[in-house]
Amino acid sequence: MDKRVRQADLPAIRARARRAGKTVALANGIFDLFHVGHLRYLEGAKALADVLVVAVNSDASTRRNKGPGRPVVPEAERAEIVAALACVDHVVVFGSKTVVPLIRKLRPDLHVKGTDYTPETIPEAAEVARYGGRAAVAGDPKNHSTTDLLRKLGPRRRR
Repeated sequence: MDKRVRQADLPAIRARARRAGKTVALANGIFDLFHVGHLRYLEGAKALADVLVVAVNSDASTRRNKGPGRPVVPEAERAEIVAALACVDHVVVFGSKTVVPLIRKLRPDLHVKGTDYTPETIPEAAEVARYGGRAAVAGDPKNHSTTDLLRKLGPRRRR
């Protein structure tokens, strides 16, 4: 079964979960050069809910957020890697600068960010609270980053 879904599928995913009495969490990120910090974040997010939907930034969205030269790995491959994880139930690619449009479509019980945030500093927390959801943090301490990996690769990195 392909875990990759379209944005238009999100309301139906939420409705199915609600009918089954299940909670839904939304996690999001670029997931460029997938590393152990990404894995621990997504496993932690799944531990907080029954269904985990992961939103992966499109290539254009990644460039807007990270600048030229990013992403290193194309969006279809990043989505495929995330979908291969046992803790992930659904993956959707999004092109907006923030994940707010997907929050409005999915209305997750939880919007989960990594430990570089606190529940109070999650930018989308107010959007989730509007309909009774909550923001949460998952993963290990922020000791891993794609930006750091790319810096370590330095001149060895090819374009």
